[in-house]
Amino acid sequence: MHQLRLFLALAEDLHFGRAAQRMFISQPALSRQISALERRMGVGLVRRTTRRVELTPAGQALLPEARAVVEAADRLGEVIRSQSRRGCGRLMVGFIGAEAAMPYARRILAEFRRRYPESELEMRSLDLVNHVQALVSGEVDAAFLRQPLPAGIRTLQLASEPRVVCLPADDPLARRREPLTMADLADRVFVDIPGDAVRGWWNHWTGNPRPDGTPVRYGPLVTDMETLLLAVANGQGIAFLPAAAREFYPRPGLDYAQVAGLSPCTAALAWLAGHGETTGVAALRAVARAVLRTTGPGG
Repeated sequence: MHQLRLFLALAEDLHFGRAAQRMFISQPALSRQISALERRMGVGLVRRTTRRVELTPAGQALLPEARAVVEAADRLGEVIRSQSRRGCGRLMVGFIGAEAAMPYARRILAEFRRRYPESELEMRSLDLVNHVQALVSGEVDAAFLRQPLPAGIRTLQLASEPRVVCLPADDPLARRREPLTMADLADRVFVDIPGDAVRGWWNHWTGNPRPDGTPVRYGPLVTDMETLLLAVANGQGIAFLPAAAREFYPRPGLDYAQVAGLSPCTAALAWLAGHGETTGVAALRAVARAVLRTTGPGG
């Protein structure tokens, strides 16, 4: 199904770069997945040249059938979610890092529980690698995440805050009183995450590539915040994090520093397009908007 979704995106854009960006994977990963689909089908689906991408006759023939299969799978998933969650009043909400403990999330969740005391609201922690897939697969109905998020994921912006750099406490830069610059960090290794699923998201968070085109140097692989913080404390790499990390993730061996010119980050309530009108998700969105009207963004 994943390969068919990628094929549909490529068929619409007829451009590997744009389709990859839209599906939030790297261009080489998209190419590998399309090639794997072609091997599975036993026919060539896409004709690639240096100037353009076009569907082969087999690709044209497959297109409406692939679209029908994906749409049918989406409808099936919706029926399953509707029966398993709407019928018993259960809403599964995911979150990444400390998002569920942020002031805006606490207010939204508290107001949801006040308005819908009969609902069964469950929370699930998502790691750095699976948070988008958890929405796509229906593992969670909605999630408190950090942007950017791929096409097909709808969002309601909740707050914006600066980003800081997380450094080992014994790094000479940690003793600087003035804000650091990106040039100060040019020779530093950044922690990395495995796979291609959220590569575009992680490239944004690490600023890869730099404005001058220089690629970021990556080091150890991590999958969640605790392993990320441990890798930084052990001197294996550094990371850019929301400024709130200073409050939520104080750890021995870590320090946080401002970085001049580093763009802020945005927190959002996210849900899968097409699932936003289900009873639970629609109610959560309405509550979130009501809270934002009362407290303002970041409240």
